[in-house]
Formats: sequence, structure tokens, C-alpha cells
Amino acid sequence: MGPAENHTSNRVRLGAIRRRKAASRCRRRRCLLKGCEQHFHPRQGRQRYCSEHCRNAARRWSRWKAQQRYRETVAGQRKRNRQSRRYRERAKSRTPPEPAAVNEPARVITKEHFFRANVRPAGLLRALSAATAKSLAALLLRRVPARAGAGGGAGAALETGAPLSRTY
Repeated sequence: MGPAENHTSNRVRLGAIRRRKAASRCRRRRCLLKGCEQHFHPRQGRQRYCSEHCRNAARRWSRWKAQQRYRETVAGQRKRNRQSRRYRERAKSRTPPEPAAVNEPARVITKEHFFRANVRPAGLLRALSAATAKSLAALLLRRVPARAGAGGGAGAALETGAPLSRTY
């Protein structure tokens, strides 16, 4: 076979095919999901969302919105009221769980022994001279240890200086 008589017709046909392929590709558009709105190249003409995640999120929102619209109707309100009534009846008919039986007797801390290890005996308090410039907290809580690692700030010794008493 010899060369075609019309040499340009073949080039024209190839150019038209290339143009059709380029025209079939959609231009960039924005994802319609609120909050995403990123640009993407759709693979199909009716593609509205950039990814499967955005498509699922839009579907969830659509179902939620449809439910809200239904709840605004009279039939939706009736249905919801019936659901609430059934729930209240179920809650009323539930029996409260029985408290677990404890085999041990209750542990009681009496007031007289609670602070006894940390407080000075009354006889020592009377023996203190009235002239000392210590606060009541420093007198009562002298043996309470300071918090571990405490410096001159919180939890350190309350006061330093004059001795509390000379008679013990």
C-alpha cells in the first residue's frame, strides 16, 4: 500500500481524539463536605467528595438531618413520646441491685485516738510559758513530719527560732 493521498487527515483525527480525552477529564473542584473543602480532581463527573471518609461523613450527616426533620413533624413527635414513655416504664420496673454483703465489721475511727499520735499531751501544753512567740499550729503539730523533699516552701517546718519549752 502506498502513502495516503491526504496526509493531514490522519493528524487531524489524532488531534481530535486527544482533545476529547482532555475534555472528558473534569476540572478541579472543592469537596462539598463542610470543614474539608479541599480541591480534588474527580474521577467521575458526579463525584462530590474528595475521599471515602468524606463521603461517609456526608452520608451520616444526611441521615442525621433527615431524622431531625422527621422529629419536627407531628408523627415524629408522637413516636418519640411513645419511646420516652416505654423507657420510663422500663426504668421504673428495674429492681435496684442488692448491696453486697460484707463479712467484716465496719471499721470505726474514734475521735479520741485519731490525732493522739501527733498531738502533745495537755500537761505539756500547760507547762509552756506564755511568753513564747510560737503559733498554736507550731505547738500542736511539732511532731508531724514535713512532706518529703520540702524546702522552705509548702510543707516545711512551721516555725523555727526560740525553743518551745524548757520543761520536758
